[in-house]
Amino acid sequence: MSQPAENLRVRRTRRLLRDALVDLTEERGFERLTVGEITGRAMVSRAAFYRNYRDKYQLAEQIFDEAMAELLGTVTGEGDGRAPAERWVAFFEHIDVYHRFYGVLLGRRGSSWFADRMRASLTDMVKDHLRMPDGPGAVRDGLAATVLGAMFTQSITWWLESGRPCPPREIALRSAQLAGAVIPVANSWAETGNSAS
Repeated sequence: MSQPAENLRVRRTRRLLRDALVDLTEERGFERLTVGEITGRAMVSRAAFYRNYRDKYQLAEQIFDEAMAELLGTVTGEGDGRAPAERWVAFFEHIDVYHRFYGVLLGRRGSSWFADRMRASLTDMVKDHLRMPDGPGAVRDGLAATVLGAMFTQSITWWLESGRPCPPREIALRSAQLAGAVIPVANSWAETGNSAS
C-alpha cells in the first residue's frame, strides 16, 4: 500500500476510535469501557486498535495531547499580534469547537485522570506562558498557578455542564476577570516577601 493511502487509513482508524470513545463515555462512563467495546463501536479490529494504542488510556491521552498542543498554541501564540484577552477568547473558542470531547471527559461520567491532567497542564501553562506583571515570584508562585489552573479547569467544566450558556468570548472574559482578582494577591506576596512557593 502506498504511503499516502496508509496514512489516510491510519487517520480514519484513529478518528473512528476517538468517536467511539467519546460516544461510549457519554453512554457508560470512561472507567467502565473496554477496548472490545470501543473497537466494536468503531467497527475496527482489535489488532488495528493495538497497532495504534496500548490501551484506552493511551487513546484518551493522545486525543488530549493533540488538543492541548493546539490549545497551547492558541493561547501562547507569541508574536501573533493578539492581546492576551483575545488569546483567551481563542482558548474558549477551541473548547467550544471540541465541546463534546471536553464535556464527556470532564463531566460526571468522564475520567478523574483526564481532569487532573487538564488541571496540571493549565497550571503549567500559567507558570510558563501567561504574561504577568514583572516581579520575583509573581504568578509563577506554585500556589497561585495551581489555583489559576484549577479555576480555568472549573470554568471550562461549569460552562460545558451548563450547556455553554454564553458565547466563548463572554466566558473567556469572565474567567480572565476572575484570574485578574487572583493575580494582584499573588504579586503582593512577591512584594512583601510572603511568597507561598
